[in-house]
Amino acid sequence: KTLEVIEVDRLLDAARQTGRTPSDKLRNTCLMELLYATGMRVTELVSLPVTAARGDPRMLLIRGKGGKERMVPLSPPARQALATWLNTRDEIEDDRNSKGQSSSLFLFPSRGKTGHLTRHWFYQLIKDLAITGGLNPDKVTPHTLRHAFATHLLANGADLRAIQTLLGHS
Repeated sequence: KTLEVIEVDRLLDAARQTGRTPSDKLRNTCLMELLYATGMRVTELVSLPVTAARGDPRMLLIRGKGGKERMVPLSPPARQALATWLNTRDEIEDDRNSKGQSSSLFLFPSRGKTGHLTRHWFYQLIKDLAITGGLNPDKVTPHTLRHAFATHLLANGADLRAIQTLLGHS
């Protein structure tokens, strides 16, 4: 299962429009841009430490299954979404700190037990984005976007071994 480029574009557009607040929309846009630009697993995405995103990176260091690390490049739209979200996230964290609350170590903080957004929360978000984008929600999962990342790279001439490395496959 994969998605066409036009379907991914519709999901990305839906992320820009979806959220209760402007900061929710920026967060959702960043989540989706990063997921599609990097092919990360959803757990890798939601648990990404904020330190990995500092300094306008062109690459992200991802800690994958079994603690294996890999570098993944960021597309210009993903870098822009990341920079915009990081500014907003830092403002939110500064506000929390001023109220005596501790800072989160995660790029996508949550008040839940883990301290970051959950896989389940993101799974529901992507279903909502599919509906907003006019796509069949049964066809859209975080893993489908991972497949789309790999398929679109391959279709545009990327080396299969390079794609395997980006995905964290041995």
